[in-house]
Amino acid sequence: MPRPRVKIDLVELEKLCGIQCTDEEIASFFNVSKRTIERRRDIEKFREVMDQGRAKGRVSLRRILFRQAANGNVAAAIFLSKNLLGYKDIVTNEHSGLNGSAIQLATKPDYGQLTNEELEQLRTLAEKTRTPRRD
Repeated sequence: MPRPRVKIDLVELEKLCGIQCTDEEIASFFNVSKRTIERRRDIEKFREVMDQGRAKGRVSLRRILFRQAANGNVAAAIFLSKNLLGYKDIVTNEHSGLNGSAIQLATKPDYGQLTNEELEQLRTLAEKTRTPRRD
C-alpha cells in the first residue's frame, strides 16, 4: 500500500517562495523531503505557484530597494546603478618616471669609465654574491 499523498497548502507555498525560501526550507516547513518538493514541481499548478511567489518576492524586494535609494540610501543607489544601469568601479594606476617620462626598466651600466683595478674589484664582489650552482 503506497504512502498517503501529503497535502501541501499552496497559499503557504506561495508565501514561502515569496520570501525566497529554498526547496530544502520549504520541505522542512511542510515536513516532507526535498525530493517531494522537486517531484511536485513537475505538476504545472505547483510550479506556477512557486514561480509566482518567487517573482512577487523579487518585485517586493526591488520596490524596497528603490524606495531606500530614493530616500538617500547611497549604498542602495550604488547597488542599483551597478546592477541595473551597468555602472562599474574603474580604478587606473599609472606610474611615470622623472618629469612624467617613461620609467626605465633595464639599463646596462657603463663600465667604460672604470679603471682595470676597479673592474677587478667589481669582478671579485660579483663572485662573492653568486649563489652556488646546483648540478
